[in-house]
Amino acid sequence: SVNKIILCISPEELTSRLGEFGQFCPVSLAESYELVDCSLTDSLEFAAEFRGHYYKMSSQENFNKFLENPEQYVPPLAPHPLPPADMIPRRLTPSGLKSRFPKCAELQGYCPVTYQDGRQRYEALVPGSINYALEYRDRIYICESREKLEKFLRSPSKYCNQKLPYKLPPPKEPKCLTSLPLPGYLEQGIATSLIKAMNAAGCLKPKFPFLSVKRSALLYIAFHLKAFNPKGSEYTRKKYKKKMEQFTERCELITYLGAKMTRKYKEPQFRAIDFDHKLQTFLSLRSIDPVNG
Repeated sequence: SVNKIILCISPEELTSRLGEFGQFCPVSLAESYELVDCSLTDSLEFAAEFRGHYYKMSSQENFNKFLENPEQYVPPLAPHPLPPADMIPRRLTPSGLKSRFPKCAELQGYCPVTYQDGRQRYEALVPGSINYALEYRDRIYICESREKLEKFLRSPSKYCNQKLPYKLPPPKEPKCLTSLPLPGYLEQGIATSLIKAMNAAGCLKPKFPFLSVKRSALLYIAFHLKAFNPKGSEYTRKKYKKKMEQFTERCELITYLGAKMTRKYKEPQFRAIDFDHKLQTFLSLRSIDPVNG
């Protein structure tokens, strides 16, 4: 028998006794193959108990249908099982979207729902908003509005796997940086800082003791980006300026020792005053981490 839930139950009890569909509406899944997530509301107005399990419905109409004939909406008669977790789309907050970088949004950030519902016409190419992002099958989609986001969440298979036309409309507003390909993100986001760092590395030509030229240059560029990051705190910039200065001094040891080192042995009293100290510093760098050392 099926019972309407009229008494208060704890969230823990609800979770522990949920049916095969979790908090997704079994009626919507059975009749229209739509994933309607009922966990967004704590209300149990449209919740029912059947065969010892709880089920939540998305509307009064679906609730009435379930009460009338619950057997056809639960296994073994239910026509569609709930997809596995990795096949269920998930909402992404703006911070969650940022954490997925450098993964790019599908359709170059255009709304997949607007495009599909607009019969994939040129006029239906509308940029999405980072406030309505989601992840489905390890891919990111950005929708135009909350309504479009809800439509994708309910019927993801309908809106994924679309292809953009060759000709795209000119952007009407600035694009979300995280929707750009990685080279585009670098160009639009840190181009000026990166050019300055690479120019400084080209002038200095750093070579850290016991490291390759490539790794030495990459480390110097990294220090430079941190030291002159306009969005970084003053403490962080000072910290990395000091690290960059120390890194530069250690790179200069090779030039100094190359100029002062002679083929023939010299007694200590005939060497440059700081030669022995710099030689010992150079040799000690073999086992020192150039970043944290």
